[in-house]
Amino acid sequence: MKTTTRPLAAAISLALTNCPYAHADDTTANAAMQTVTINSSRSALDPDLPTTSVTKTQDELRQQQNIFNPEDALRNMPSMTIRKRYSGDRNALVGGRSFSTTQAPRALVTMDGYLLSNFLGRFDAPRWNMIAPEEMTRVDVLYGPFSALYPGNSIGTTIAVTTSRPAKFEGSVRVAVQDQSFDQYGLKDHYRNYQGSALIGDRLASGLWYKLMVNHQDSTSQPMGYYTATANVAGAFATPAGAGAATPVTGIRYDTGPFGTARAIFGANAGAIDHTRQDTVKTTLGYDFNRTVSAEGFVAWWSNESVTRNQSFMRDAAGNTVWSGRVTDGANVFVVPTAAFAPYTRDERHAQAGATVKTRNGNGWNGSVSASAYRIMKDVQRNAGSADPFAAGGGAGNAVLRDGSGFNSVDLQTTYSPVAGDWTGGAHALTIGLHADDYKLEQSTRATADWRNAAGPETQFIGGETRIVALYGQDAWRFAPQWTATLGVRAESWQARNGAQRIPGAAQNYPGRSEQAWSPKLSLGWDAAADTTLRLSAGRGARFATVAELFQGTAVGSAIVVNDPNLKPERSNALELMAEQRHSFGMLRASLFQDDVRDAIWSQLNLSVFPNVTNVTNVGRVRTRGLELVAQVDRLGVAGLSADANIAFSKSTILENATYQPSVGKDWTRVPRVRGATTLTYAPGAKWSASATYRYSGRQFNEMNNSDYNTDVYGAISRVSQVDMRLLFKPVAGTELAVGIDNLNDDRAYQMHPYPGRTLFAEMRYAF
Repeated sequence: MKTTTRPLAAAISLALTNCPYAHADDTTANAAMQTVTINSSRSALDPDLPTTSVTKTQDELRQQQNIFNPEDALRNMPSMTIRKRYSGDRNALVGGRSFSTTQAPRALVTMDGYLLSNFLGRFDAPRWNMIAPEEMTRVDVLYGPFSALYPGNSIGTTIAVTTSRPAKFEGSVRVAVQDQSFDQYGLKDHYRNYQGSALIGDRLASGLWYKLMVNHQDSTSQPMGYYTATANVAGAFATPAGAGAATPVTGIRYDTGPFGTARAIFGANAGAIDHTRQDTVKTTLGYDFNRTVSAEGFVAWWSNESVTRNQSFMRDAAGNTVWSGRVTDGANVFVVPTAAFAPYTRDERHAQAGATVKTRNGNGWNGSVSASAYRIMKDVQRNAGSADPFAAGGGAGNAVLRDGSGFNSVDLQTTYSPVAGDWTGGAHALTIGLHADDYKLEQSTRATADWRNAAGPETQFIGGETRIVALYGQDAWRFAPQWTATLGVRAESWQARNGAQRIPGAAQNYPGRSEQAWSPKLSLGWDAAADTTLRLSAGRGARFATVAELFQGTAVGSAIVVNDPNLKPERSNALELMAEQRHSFGMLRASLFQDDVRDAIWSQLNLSVFPNVTNVTNVGRVRTRGLELVAQVDRLGVAGLSADANIAFSKSTILENATYQPSVGKDWTRVPRVRGATTLTYAPGAKWSASATYRYSGRQFNEMNNSDYNTDVYGAISRVSQVDMRLLFKPVAGTELAVGIDNLNDDRAYQMHPYPGRTLFAEMRYAF
């Protein structure tokens, strides 16, 4: 892991001089300026970035981690949580310094500058599926809203993934497998995953280059959820009303839930075990018109077929599986609903396309225009109304369709890289840009006579659109030999329109509305010595509500209970004081940070209305303060032994919340007070290496009043304490073989759902 600070107006862009595939924003700097990057080639980022960033390159990732899905590259980054519940999870969410994994709109994710963040819903994860692990050349993580160049959704964390570009005729083939051993509530099994990737590309003498990528994945999850019944505060399970004999059963398990109350566990339910088959195909083309003007574009297609199943623990006297009905284990009587163990299937077809035209002058003015579009061509989830063995023959259910939803993004940008004695005095690096994006959600729920068929009458519709247009400017001003001030401002105009929700007999059409936000930025950097940099950064950012946060609601009889269509934008006022020292053996960095967020958007129990409802509202004020320490040591006294380590201490507190007063003074949800990762790598030569990582995250709460104090159980947000290992061999040129174990100690951890157990990993790669 490489930690990079960039306080100098054009220092980092010096590292780009020898990068032949730079992004439109890439510029070169005055040759007299010195880079402060530690052992790291640059990517397509702002060369005058006024914030802390952390980088992992392709070589580091292959040496240190078992990478099965693209988001795995983030799991050991400072102050980060990746809610990847299993390999193939389409809901792998990001959590950062001051926000949780259920606040997806505070994490901005791009691929080669193209938008991957899916802000259609509150819990929609970035579209990681458009990337194959094999094509990632580096991953950069940026912290806080300190750069004017990035949209308001960067108030938490910005993740920039850079993929490969061919220098000649080249390609690679990769195969990876996993075998997970998982044991919980007496249900023990192995779950296996397979993935294959192929890349091929060439750069022709004409200036044309191309890259083709295909990726196939077949994966099966461990059980994701369980059907439970909770006892009362006295610890007793009330006998359900109704007559009829209860079927005697065995197999019901008991434990203590997140709130400290006893509960009964009946089996893995709600489509607990998810078998997915995913395919990605991507074509990327580029053309160099001359030495300074180039264009590139891509088209990608992703498909997923998901089939789920459940497992009941209950057995009758004859040993037959019991799926529902009135049951007793001799101690308690329960009624298990017919749909408690109902499976579902999901079919998805997504497409994305993008194009960029840019100039690459060595200095002076450069420009770029970039556009992309993401479309959900098909997304159908079919939900059965009865348990697995009965659902196999059909029966009533429902279906949820999101066909036609999607998002678009456009960026226009011009940059100026200074030259000594120019019209700026050689002291100003300028960036001016225009950004626009829009999101459209169309979600229909239908009642189906046969759940295997999505046709049927509509029971609920949710839809709407949001749009943002932003103008921004930034000036990195080197006003003294050792000082740089980076000043920026971003003006954003947001609109919501066509919001609607319908159920039989009732409809809500919401009027359009608009909001504006100004986000000033200021960073002051000082090179106190050749090996020491200090920087103070301040920035404001605004994150506007998503379509689902505004308009999605629930139907209660013939009435619609909605979220707040007048949600205010989240406004973050952030500070960071960073100090970094670079040594011949590595680097050390310390960052003090504060993020003070007004009107945080969250789903909570609303006590300000009667009857009380749970809906998405604004939380008055949440403040996070913390200390982040990062170290990179290239030599630990033994030849070939190195270490990357980070640890963060933070306190995230709810200071104001008029809607739900019991939460005031409590910890914000899903932000641990301590988290960190340490990786030791031993590489005595070019032929092989061994790495071991210890990853830790402290206890967290899912409830705003912190009442879920029993956190290390299913249904809670638990501690994480896991060890990963990897052994990499390079027997001959172009060939890599790797074996590893993730969660070697088989730590049982949860983000509501269980994280994977001990997982064996094997990988083979051949490149030419």
